Amino acid sequence: MPEAALVARTASTPIAVRARREKKTGRVIKPGETDATFLGLTPSDHARYLRRKAQGLLSHRDGDESEKKWHERQNKQRSRIRGMRTVTRDGKQEVEIVGQTIYLPNVVFRLVRNNTPPGEPYNPYEATFRIPLSITKTDIRSYLLAVYGVKTTYIRTDIYRPAIPRRGAPQTKTAYKRAVVGLVEPFYYPHRLEEMDEKAKEERTKRLEDAFQVAEGKETQKLMFLRLTRELSTNNKIKNPMAMTRAAILARVSERRKLRESTVENVVVDWWQKRAEGQTIQLEDLNKPISPPTTPATPP
Repeated sequence: MPEAALVARTASTPIAVRARREKKTGRVIKPGETDATFLGLTPSDHARYLRRKAQGLLSHRDGDESEKKWHERQNKQRSRIRGMRTVTRDGKQEVEIVGQTIYLPNVVFRLVRNNTPPGEPYNPYEATFRIPLSITKTDIRSYLLAVYGVKTTYIRTDIYRPAIPRRGAPQTKTAYKRAVVGLVEPFYYPHRLEEMDEKAKEERTKRLEDAFQVAEGKETQKLMFLRLTRELSTNNKIKNPMAMTRAAILARVSERRKLRESTVENVVVDWWQKRAEGQTIQLEDLNKPISPPTTPATPP
């Protein structure tokens, strides 16, 4: 396994297991380090090998089985395809399916970003899922291998339960199980738009628009929502934008009143200025001009 995968496996080890190992060995594993042996075994696997060797359970036709071969055989046994067995019929070996035909469960495997502390790089040898509480580790491994062809090395699970709601109040959040899966091949989670530069952000947005028409889908969803809420319905007299309600009529009257008052005020100021300068005021409706007063009046 790569060094990053070994570090990820050590970091995802349960706290109680790490405390027991530190108490037994006296070695404190710092962040970014691994407790694996030279061959990549965990302390538990290494202790299991030594225990079976002392009991004489590692006998092999070529002698005692080495730690490397024992580790490879263990991985092969753990990663075997379950549900099948080899049988001999008429002198020929055939693969027989054990059990009955099953169907994919109606559940959702939600892939989320790994929990990466600030200042540490993202670990591509781990994947985090949010799954229902009824899914077990064996189900996770079988599902990823059968559907996506993803091989896993270890699986850690923990349950997140919501806060207890008040009596009579609806429960808004549901409990879920978080599964941290170790991967054989690295997988890099797609970057968020907030972490990209402007050029990469535009390219990703354009690629998503060309493939999935995200903006058009949002606009269609918004239009359907408005239709369902009768915002654009012609039969709805209250929410029809063309309907003259009392509020709309009062707003139009107030707007016209402000326009009329501003026009009169501008004309009065203009007349006061012309009279102060001694000019003649010519009215459009009357042919008779109005002469300015002998003494120019000042505006109040």
